[in-house]
Amino acid sequence: MKVDGKSWRTIWPIDDGAVIEIIDQTLLPHEFKVVQLKTLEDAAVAISDMLVRGAPLIGATAAYGVVLAMAQGASDAEFDAAYDTLLATRPTAINLKWALDEARKVLMPLEVSMRHGAALKLAADICDEDADNCHSIGKHGAKIIAGIYEAKGKQGPVNVLTHCNAGWLATVDWGTALAPVYVAHEAGIPVHVWVDETRPRNQGASLSAWELGQHGVPHTLIVDNVGGHLMQHGMVDLCITGTDRTAGNGDVCNKIGTYLKALAAHDNGIPFYVGLPYSTIDWTIKDGVRDIPIEQRDATEVTEMRGRTATGNMETVSIVAEGTPAANYAFDVTPARLVTGLITERGVAEASTEGLLGLYPERR
Repeated sequence: MKVDGKSWRTIWPIDDGAVIEIIDQTLLPHEFKVVQLKTLEDAAVAISDMLVRGAPLIGATAAYGVVLAMAQGASDAEFDAAYDTLLATRPTAINLKWALDEARKVLMPLEVSMRHGAALKLAADICDEDADNCHSIGKHGAKIIAGIYEAKGKQGPVNVLTHCNAGWLATVDWGTALAPVYVAHEAGIPVHVWVDETRPRNQGASLSAWELGQHGVPHTLIVDNVGGHLMQHGMVDLCITGTDRTAGNGDVCNKIGTYLKALAAHDNGIPFYVGLPYSTIDWTIKDGVRDIPIEQRDATEVTEMRGRTATGNMETVSIVAEGTPAANYAFDVTPARLVTGLITERGVAEASTEGLLGLYPERR
């Protein structure tokens, strides 16, 4: 995707895999900075502290974390230690475990001397596949946007509401929820995005709005609780979000607040779609509401906010009275019954076990 007219991915190796470079997303939108990961510990911190975030990008970063670990030591015990270190960084995004399991499957049968090179190839393959899959998600989802545009008599833009950031920055390239928007935009279909600010951490305000602006897509930032009002007044044509883990029954786990958007969409008869690659499906879970682990993060993400002041300085400020307790549930689960369809790299599936198996029959 584009930043100041230049194409970027979100993660890439240099020096034959000795160093991995990423975009530090904690500094956006005020500073675009590339930082280097040189050790397993660097990769783990990048994931846990959310320099990288978004389920597909977390998986890709974990794969490159294995590369860095194998450069330090590639015995079975050292791989197991790296696996455990990376797996502990974020408990909800299933792509993390998926990428680590792929690494285990590929590396363990090999001689120790071959593991670093194989890990580097695997990580590159995971990144290329993610970019291709997200582009395919975009193509399938853009057909939905085009259909709505036709139904509107080609009058005015298609208004899409999204929550959190499931764009280019959450993946290696293109994004999941925003990929259909980008493909439709590039095809000349007028599209406008309502961007939830997405508290806490404000990934919509700081990331989605920034990348949409960089790519030239019309958008408007709104506070999280405006979505229902817009839907009541016919100002939203469809919702598209991403997901950090999709259960085998079609339940979707995404940034906290997604469930409320799905309820509002259902009440107003507005389609609610979710974009995801196959690596985000957890086939072992049959009931997402009950069984998907929900990460609870530091309360300061709720009680404090960081931004740029009028003087240009970056400052962190408290927004509550001293001593105020806060809970920070990072995700919620939207039941499959509220999801119109799952937009995958293979097409659009009904949010159900049979719907998913129809696209992935090899999982039967």
